[in-house]
Parts: sequence; C-alpha cells; structure tokens
Amino acid sequence: MSPVFPINPVQFADPDQASLPLYVLSPEELGPFCAGGGAPWAKWLFGAGFKAALGEVVLLPAPDGSGLAGAVVGYGTAQARQRRRFGVAQAVGKLPAGTIWRLEAALGETELKEIALGWLLASYRFDRYRPKSDAPAPAKLVCPQGIDAGMLLAMAEGEFLTRDLINTPASDMSPDDLQQAFFALAKRFGATATAIVGDDLLAQNFPMIHAVGRAAAVPPRLMDMRWGDSGPKLTLVGKGVCFDTGGLDIKPSSGMLLMKKDMGGAATVMGLALMIMQIGLPIQLRVLVPSVENSISGNAMRPRDILTSRKGLTVEINNTDAEGRLILADALALAAEDQDAAIISMATLTGAARVAVGPDLAPYFATDDALALAIETGAATGFDPVWRMPFWEAYEPLLEPGIADLDNAPSGGFAGAITAALFLRRFTGTARYAHFDIYGHVPSDAPGRPKGGAGQGARAILFSLPDLLGL
Repeated sequence: MSPVFPINPVQFADPDQASLPLYVLSPEELGPFCAGGGAPWAKWLFGAGFKAALGEVVLLPAPDGSGLAGAVVGYGTAQARQRRRFGVAQAVGKLPAGTIWRLEAALGETELKEIALGWLLASYRFDRYRPKSDAPAPAKLVCPQGIDAGMLLAMAEGEFLTRDLINTPASDMSPDDLQQAFFALAKRFGATATAIVGDDLLAQNFPMIHAVGRAAAVPPRLMDMRWGDSGPKLTLVGKGVCFDTGGLDIKPSSGMLLMKKDMGGAATVMGLALMIMQIGLPIQLRVLVPSVENSISGNAMRPRDILTSRKGLTVEINNTDAEGRLILADALALAAEDQDAAIISMATLTGAARVAVGPDLAPYFATDDALALAIETGAATGFDPVWRMPFWEAYEPLLEPGIADLDNAPSGGFAGAITAALFLRRFTGTARYAHFDIYGHVPSDAPGRPKGGAGQGARAILFSLPDLLGL
C-alpha cells in the first residue's frame, strides 16, 4: 500500500455558505447571555444543566421547533483553559456532522486563533486502514474575521502530515516509503530533493548512518531537500528511524509497541517544512532526514564497536539502542559544513525526556539565550508548549569513554536527555543550534489532539523564525 500525499485535507467552511451561530460562553458570561440575546433559550439551558464548563455543548432549537437555531459551547474558567488547551475543540465531535458554524464570542484575536486552530486540529482522522466512504464530514467552522486563515491552514496541514507519517505502521513506512513522502513534499513546493542510499553512504562519508541501518532489509539513506534561493539559512534535521528493535541490545516486546513512531522527528521537520513553504517565508530552507531501520542481522553493529563519524570523531557503541544520536550526528556534521545556517534537530530520542516532562511538553536545548527566547515566544504564539533544558557543561566528561572520543550511551542512568543533547552538539560546530527531544505521540484523546502520532515544537519553531533569522 503506497503512501498517499496529502492523506488528510483540511479546510475552513466557505464564509458565503449558510452557517449557524456558535456562542462561546464562560461561566461569568452565561447569566448575561440568558438575560439578553440568549433569553429565548434560558429555560432550555437551565433544563440541560449547562454551566459553560470548558467544551460543554448544548444545541439551541429554533423557536418554532423547525430545526437548529445555533449552539452554545462552554469556554470554562481560566484555570480550566490553562490545564486543557484547545478545550473548545471538543465541540467538533459533539455538533451535528456536516453543519457549518460561525463563532459568536467576545474574545480577542489570540483566543479566536486558538479556537480556530483547535477546531482544525480536531477534524483530523486516520482512516487509511479502515476507510469509511459513508462517514459523515465533521462540523466545519467559518474562519473568524480578521484571522489569517492561510496561516492556520498551513499549521494544520503540516500537523496532519506529521500525524499521518507517524501513524502509518512500519510495514508501509519503511525508509523507502518515507523517502517517497519526502520527495512528494519537495515536488509539491518546487523544492529539490536527493537521497544517498545504501553503500553510497560510505562512499560519501556518512558511516554512522550506514552502520545503524545496514542490518535492515531496506537500506539506510540520507535525504536532502532544499527550498528558497534567498534570505537567511535554516537547516532542519529529523531523526528517521522507521522502526527500532533496539538492535542487538534488543528491546522487550512491550518496548517495541510504539517504535513505528521513532521517525517522529523526521515527520515533524517535514510537517514544519510544509508550513514554512506553504506560507512562503523568505528563507533558504534545507531539510536533512537520515532514515534507517534499527534491525538485527549478521552484520548489525555490536556493543563496544567503535565507529568513525563524518566529522572524524570516534564513537564507542555501548548500547545499540542509542542509535538515533548516531544517525543525527552524521547529518548534523553535514549541516554544520554550511557555517551560515542555523540548525534545529528534532528527534524522539530519549525516554529520559519523557520522565522529565511527560508526553505533552516538547523539551528543547538551545546554544544561546536569544535563541531560547525566540522559541519561547513562538511557543506562546503557536499554542505549542515547550520547556527549555540545559546544555550542562559539567556532564561533558560523561560522554568521553577514554577508548574513543565519545560514548553513545553513558553509564549511570542520570541526565539521559542532557547527555544525548551534548553528544549531538559535538557535531554542530559553531552554528546556532537548538535540539528538540520530542515524544511524537498522544497517549489518550485530548481536545484537538487525538490519540496517536503528534507533532511537537513545530509551531513554536515556525513563530520563532522571524526573531531567530531576523526576518
């Protein structure tokens, strides 16, 4: 089954179509609404027990009983909104299928943007393996006046691409399949894309990508996309491990259940690239995706092997399950050869990051405070929470095993996310560099974030770029 691109189209309703009002009410606004414009439905809302809790929905009947006159959705308290972002998006699954709605809300631009983006994200469906041709279309929203619909649609489509790629199992998302999607993305936006595959990686000096992926039936590769011919340079690097058995340090069966998502970094930088190209940012964009399957065979890399990287640094393999940093290192070394480019890497890299911040936050590392400030500002603008972690210099000696320049899996069990980030930084030279250690998965359904594959950090980066690159 070959990948489809794009799998999930997304759109707002045509504003010229007939639409119904969707009143967005906080608990404080409920009383004035029932005493004013909502008076015809005051008893109805009271009888329904509507309290304007976040995401609570009640349909409003027409006075003559002929149909719908609209609906109300709870905006909840400030604390509820802080705890559950995109909470209003719960309305998408509660409103009648195929209906069209316009927001009626006394809210500012930021709040309207969040509701509209959450609505789009909540309309995502992954039905590739169980298509339902008769499935009703979800309720649609008219983009609020004054809101940049193109920007929101670009963000949603980029997120949908990321989700589709992560949700697709490794049987249909091998390095070959990921390359197919990568090339399709490049073709759509007139970008150029190339791939170095198999033993050609050795000939062109990407030895660690080759070593990690050589045991798999589908050969390893490095994909390279370029878009834009003027403006500041940005290179995105995404970990593309399409399935991770752990190699000879094999994972337990339970540890493999989510390993189709180990290419989540690649999926996220591809989604981010879609956003950047769709809105036409005036930059020179490069996307590098090293893609492998970490498998077991007679030629698999072994514990205590020593690999020589593209940069020339030697790496002792003390855990074959710490493979993502190896393939990223060769790609980062290539990225650093363009000394004018800022570099951002994204990877589902360490369990330590999940222990530290859980599945919702995207922890990141930045080489300077100005870069971190740009990312934090972008996170707030893009409704995309992140958390800064430190490049803690005191842990650098943990990476130095003595027998080689670097250790891919320092012993001791402490600060695993930090030591992994420090390892990657060794390959970025003097470039401004940020690294995101993402989870790429939502464990249970949440508003605008259905269970399954998820992008993290992409919108934060998107809105950081004006400050980061001086646009």
